[in-house]
Amino acid sequence: MTTLKKGDKAPNFSGLDQDGILHSLADYTGKKLVVFFYPRANTPGCIAEACDLRDNYDRFISNNYVLLGVSADSQKAQGKFKNKFNFPFPLLADEDRKVIEAFGVWGPKKFMGREFDGIHRTTFIIDENGIIEDVISNVKTKAHTAQILG
Repeated sequence: MTTLKKGDKAPNFSGLDQDGILHSLADYTGKKLVVFFYPRANTPGCIAEACDLRDNYDRFISNNYVLLGVSADSQKAQGKFKNKFNFPFPLLADEDRKVIEAFGVWGPKKFMGREFDGIHRTTFIIDENGIIEDVISNVKTKAHTAQILG
């Protein structure tokens, strides 16, 4: 779905998290950034994915990674999702889809025979200099940490 690939410069995004704090690509210079896009807060696949990342958070930190979740949910919905599952990472509330569209993960989908536009579950691993190291489009929600860290 996305046209971004390994070696590309990551989009210079900015967006507000569940607490109204602004995050942008420049904030993460010097760290490896995992930006994971998920379709909707508090849905089974998204819960499984985010909880797998939460449960392995120490492994990410010890390898100089920071995590940032993104969906088109409201700040309120993102806040409830983060608090309910005690996520140690911020969740961007990208209601206007500027970050989602900058990364090219919005588009036509099929679910249970129905076609609609939505977020394609995709994860981008961005190096310390803002270059994309990997794009994971076939996300395994229950084993996503293993896909990222190997």
